[in-house]
Amino acid sequence: MRILLVEDNADLADAIVRRMRRDGHAVDWQSDGIAAASVLRYQAFDLIVLDIGLPRLNGLGLLAGLRERGDATPVLMLTARDGIEDRVKALDAGADDYLSKPFDFREFEARCRALLRRHHGRAADAVQIGGLVFDAGAHRVTLDGEAIDLPNREFRLLEILIGRLGQAVGKDEIGNGLFGFDDEAGPNAIELYVGRLRKRLAAAPLRIVTVRGVGYLLEAADAGGNADG
Repeated sequence: MRILLVEDNADLADAIVRRMRRDGHAVDWQSDGIAAASVLRYQAFDLIVLDIGLPRLNGLGLLAGLRERGDATPVLMLTARDGIEDRVKALDAGADDYLSKPFDFREFEARCRALLRRHHGRAADAVQIGGLVFDAGAHRVTLDGEAIDLPNREFRLLEILIGRLGQAVGKDEIGNGLFGFDDEAGPNAIELYVGRLRKRLAAAPLRIVTVRGVGYLLEAADAGGNADG
């Protein structure tokens, strides 16, 4: 998934970025509110991790502008402030969750997963389709109880497609979910990862259908329709 981190502490930001990219997320980092607000006017994200105490424009101001524009992107607020007033202000401004610094990365990751789940309408991390189980929390895919080894990008690609099971997903949307601004992604990168994922799911009760001029669609292998590519 594509995540925007807005945090002015470079050491903390680096730790978060490395941790989330290790799990296969595309992560972009901005260190001040004005720069982040500019990015959010032209780039969509699945989740925003937002510090309150930012230079130029604080997190509450940035969040207020986001919600005034009708942007419902999930927001996890981070702050060193531990008072009830700050928590109330953050939630009233439209934050979906709140985490005080310092925090345990396991809790941070769990809260991010919960917000992404909620945003995509899932009640749990695990999704089962026939004998295949996709577990975002455990970062694990199994088929009839046997693990399928998926590298991070293929895992996140499957997550995007499962989240829209039975619906065509555009290449731009897939690219936005897989690649950040700093990632080197050639024009054929999406086709490459789709091809790899198809091979790894060859025995699974799923197939990835190419929808000409649009993108890709994931469906149950016994579903109707004509596959192409």
